[in-house]
Amino acid sequence: MSQSLGMLRFLTCGSVDDGKSTLIGRLLYESKALFEDQLAALEKDSRRWGTQGENLDFALLVDGLAAEREQGITIDVAYRFFATARRKFIVADTPGHEQYTRNMVTGASTADAAIVLVDARKGVLTQTRRHSFLVSLIGIRNLVIAVNKMDLVDYSEERFREIERDYAEFAAKIGLKDHECIPLSALKGDNVMRSSGAMPWYRGQALLEYLETVEVDEDHARTLPFRLPVQWVNRANMDFRGFAGTIASGRVRPGDRIRVQPSGRESRVARIVTREGDLPVAVAGQSITLTLEDEIDISRGDMLSGVAQPAEVANQFQATVVWMHDQPLLPGRSYLIKIGTQTVSAAFTEIRHEINVNTLERTAAKTLNLNAIGICNLNTDRAIAFDPYAENRETGGFIVIDRLSCHTVGAGLLNFALRRASNIHLQPTEVTKTARAALKGQKPCVLWFTGLSGAGKSTVADLLETRLHGLGIHTYLLDGDNLRHGLNKDLGFIPVDRVENIRRVAEVSKLMIDAGLIVLTAFISPYRSERELARGLLEDGEFIEIHLDIPLEVAEARDPKGLYRKARRGELKNFTGIDAPYEAPEAPALRLDTSKVSIEEAAEAVLELLRSRGLIPEG
Repeated sequence: MSQSLGMLRFLTCGSVDDGKSTLIGRLLYESKALFEDQLAALEKDSRRWGTQGENLDFALLVDGLAAEREQGITIDVAYRFFATARRKFIVADTPGHEQYTRNMVTGASTADAAIVLVDARKGVLTQTRRHSFLVSLIGIRNLVIAVNKMDLVDYSEERFREIERDYAEFAAKIGLKDHECIPLSALKGDNVMRSSGAMPWYRGQALLEYLETVEVDEDHARTLPFRLPVQWVNRANMDFRGFAGTIASGRVRPGDRIRVQPSGRESRVARIVTREGDLPVAVAGQSITLTLEDEIDISRGDMLSGVAQPAEVANQFQATVVWMHDQPLLPGRSYLIKIGTQTVSAAFTEIRHEINVNTLERTAAKTLNLNAIGICNLNTDRAIAFDPYAENRETGGFIVIDRLSCHTVGAGLLNFALRRASNIHLQPTEVTKTARAALKGQKPCVLWFTGLSGAGKSTVADLLETRLHGLGIHTYLLDGDNLRHGLNKDLGFIPVDRVENIRRVAEVSKLMIDAGLIVLTAFISPYRSERELARGLLEDGEFIEIHLDIPLEVAEARDPKGLYRKARRGELKNFTGIDAPYEAPEAPALRLDTSKVSIEEAAEAVLELLRSRGLIPEG
């Protein structure tokens, strides 16, 4: 009996109608992975939806969505399980269209191998090159070029060799070193499960033989340096403290010296604890709990690494990003980044260029739209432990999460740490924010006025600062128009510039808070994400959001600067409330409708709020 080689995850991809679903259906059918009711359903569906006349249409085993069956294409990622005597398999059938790039990346993220199908009649196409680039980008090391539909070219060796040469030439350009070309017919079964007599000139392995023997990533991961992202600190009782997680790479034994990252503290492994008992050694893929010889402060998200080959630590990176959301990536906007077991705040500071996945050309870009791929600079709010993705997929890949919706909006690969990340350090100072505020006899905060143009933000803020100044309170007013004459004069009003505008204001506000001031800001600040970014820079209670909430028709009627009239005439683009959105605060500290209260009453309401919070004295 053959020895089991474990589990292999692989995906299929290619141009539309290259036969991906048919190939998977053939594998399921031939490996006896179908129950009788599934076979009966396939016969019924083949009569209703099939494209093969009286024969079974194997593609229908995978094309589960009604829209796919009607169109004869794959839209979503479909996963299927099957097994042979030698190995178990999970296969992902991924869509071929460019607009479903994110679906393919999802399917590729956990794959050990990839099958790129090429129609023998059509040869290497643009989509073939695009999918190969994505496979290379994701770091899948085992690649098969399945030249399908050989039966439609009379099993021609000349045609197969031509495609093989064309693909080899392209693969060299993108650095794909190892790949196998296999001629087959998914419909007829030639070279799928076993070698076919229809192509005696082909001496290589059949597709299934290749899949049964190829090395899986888990085997490769065991040869890499030890990495254990800490998922949970296990305090089973007062005398036990262990650190649980799944080993991302390498192996570990009791007595091995490890380093906790990013802190850099070191200790030795005392025990490897599992439910079945202690282990003498643990390897990549195993879920374990480690106990250490020394008491060290370790939390979820920390990385345990071997001392001899530790992970890198940085907070600024160059990364490759695949954007997966309808709302574009905006440099400067605050996102959450999840890498391993750690989630941190981060912002993309620059899009260096976008990669055209069809031509591989690099083009300038200010944003990344749905399915776009770009090279970006990334800053995290703290140092994290990582390996370059090219060296370790498990510790170099991350997902991007929207802070407000908590939706996954992108996926990324860390390429390397930027040099400045290790050369720039925070310089401690003797005089602190607390000392500066005490000298002024006040508690610093930011009064963040937000609302439509014409709501009265600048007017209320100006009157309020006058009142605070009269009370002996040290303040500073940051007004949107004033800053656009200096600090932000290089910015326009497109979404990416608006994000950067508010990011700069938030950072300046933070500096002024550190100086012990009460800061007033008067900006439309239309996006919740950027207001939350400003809140996140400050300590609890220092960010006070004040929404001057008036109906749009009232704001238009006021129109003190004539901007609404220009926007309505089309002379002013990206104007909030007209052709650009305003995302109203959901729970501001204070909401004031200045169409119903006077400017003086609005200022007094803010003063009362400050008194109630103990930020200014009573009276």
